[in-house]
Amino acid sequence: MGATPFIRPDNCGIKFPSLIMRILTVLTYYRPHTSGLTIYAERLAEAFARRGHEVTILTSHFDKSTPAEETRNGVKIVRAPVLFRVSKGVIMPTLGWLAWKHVTQNDVVQLHLPQFDAPGFAYRARLLGKLAILTYHCDLQLPTGLFNRLVNLVVDNFNAIAAMLSNHIVTYTQDYADHSPFLSRYRDKLTPILPPVQLPPVLPGAIRAFAESHQTAARRPVIGMATRFATEKGVEILLAALPGIFEKYPNAQVLFAGQHLNVMGEEQYFARLAPQIREYEAQGRWTFLGNLTP
Repeated sequence: MGATPFIRPDNCGIKFPSLIMRILTVLTYYRPHTSGLTIYAERLAEAFARRGHEVTILTSHFDKSTPAEETRNGVKIVRAPVLFRVSKGVIMPTLGWLAWKHVTQNDVVQLHLPQFDAPGFAYRARLLGKLAILTYHCDLQLPTGLFNRLVNLVVDNFNAIAAMLSNHIVTYTQDYADHSPFLSRYRDKLTPILPPVQLPPVLPGAIRAFAESHQTAARRPVIGMATRFATEKGVEILLAALPGIFEKYPNAQVLFAGQHLNVMGEEQYFARLAPQIREYEAQGRWTFLGNLTP
């Protein structure tokens, strides 16, 4: 590696290079999937790569149109074969073997939670003397139903095992850490770090074109929602509020940016809310914008 190893000052006994780290980032869905978690992982991995670190993403091969291995923007991406899907998760038969291989080859294991497979990676990191860092994004909240409640319970317990085995936990803000029943149990190993937000410059012409396309001067106020169409995002809360909003502001409109069709594990949720949304679409009061590029 060409770097001199050192022992961390907290005397945990873990050795890793001082100049260049080999970082293994593990998450269920990477590109071409679009979500806040995926974008966070992508931006962080590419930032590490720009600083000279060797970064490997280990993820699921959920989209067969993508290669099993590739390098993008300095980041190596390894996609494990998927046998089948369970709710929002996937079953990857070779993941155990890939875990041993890549944990052995790297200095740091970064796990993005919630994640069904996190305990196995955290255990391997601890066994092999590697640093395990968790980034806890949010609590898993699946649609209603007995099976999804069982999945929620399993993932919550697996997250707890991974947290106990990890060296450190990162979350977005101290406020979230203080009010999360999960994170509040691990205050001694937790650090809040704001997510890697990138705000590209916006050309005045693009702003004007967007406003004209969606008639924001006449159809206002504009209610914007930027998210995947998922249970935990609370789309039904907005829908419940809209009759009162439209009564007071008859020219208001909703612009929804983000994936709304074929969201994994959310098909029933969308089907339940779709009839009311279709009515608002027909009235020109609701528009799905799809995934917007920066």
